[in-house]
Amino acid sequence: MRENLKNARKRAGMTQQEVADKLEIGLRHYQKIEAGETKGSFRVWDVLEDILGIHQRKLREISKNHHVPEENR
Repeated sequence: MRENLKNARKRAGMTQQEVADKLEIGLRHYQKIEAGETKGSFRVWDVLEDILGIHQRKLREISKNHHVPEENR
């Protein structure tokens, strides 16, 4: 799970659907990014950084208590 991303989205008062809409991607695709199941494109991370005001390196961090398959890191 990308807790920093999830928390930043919530602090911004945005739903997953609102973020997905701003990114021009589907809700399920955004949910997979937030869950750490997929990486997301450079464009997605650049836009997330802009709308959430947090450096993408911080947003991309995967929390240590959630298992993510090696190929998705």
